[in-house]
Amino acid sequence: MNLDFGFLDASVVSSFILNGLYFSLQLTAIAMVGGIALGTVLALMRLSGKPWLVLPAAAYVTVLRSIPLVMVILWFFLLIPLLIGRPMGAELSAIITFTVFEAAYYSEIMRAGIQSVPKGQVQAGYAVGMSYAQTMQLVVLPQAFRNMLPVLMTQTIILFQDTSLVYAIGAYDLLKGFEIAGKNFNRPIETYLVAALVYFVICFSLSMAVRRLQNKIAIIR
Repeated sequence: MNLDFGFLDASVVSSFILNGLYFSLQLTAIAMVGGIALGTVLALMRLSGKPWLVLPAAAYVTVLRSIPLVMVILWFFLLIPLLIGRPMGAELSAIITFTVFEAAYYSEIMRAGIQSVPKGQVQAGYAVGMSYAQTMQLVVLPQAFRNMLPVLMTQTIILFQDTSLVYAIGAYDLLKGFEIAGKNFNRPIETYLVAALVYFVICFSLSMAVRRLQNKIAIIR
């Protein structure tokens, strides 16, 4: 087997790869921000102690964490157009799906982070006249975010890896860009090898950044 990577020049990268990389990064960023926001709400619902908030939040997290992501991607892509009565692009469908799906995982991370804050901090907030919402916003959540930041970033790395699954609905992500380049130049093996290398470099670099962040947080503590 003769491998030839000569076709992967700057024009190929700009024509096929960069557009896919841009969408993969965009999807990761939007799903991370939206997932953390929704996940925080779900975590607060589960910690509220009120059954009418706890039960739906727990059901949401349990159901989504029990279903493979690729099935959720297909469900949203096929079912949402039927519900809203009009077609929806693969990219928009992927953004909605990943935000909703990742919220279940971020919720558990945030719940653990909130529970890691000493109860004395909460009692101190109440002692100075803060309400539950003010205590959570000003006292608990900032500490929870700091405690869970390395774990949140690790989950985001997993999220970036999972973006390759939008391939199932035809969205133009990083992997799709490599696939199209491989088909056009009849070099699928080479493009998949390079794609694996690119994913490794990005994820390994982010993992090293998370490790350095974790060490800094440990020093602050």
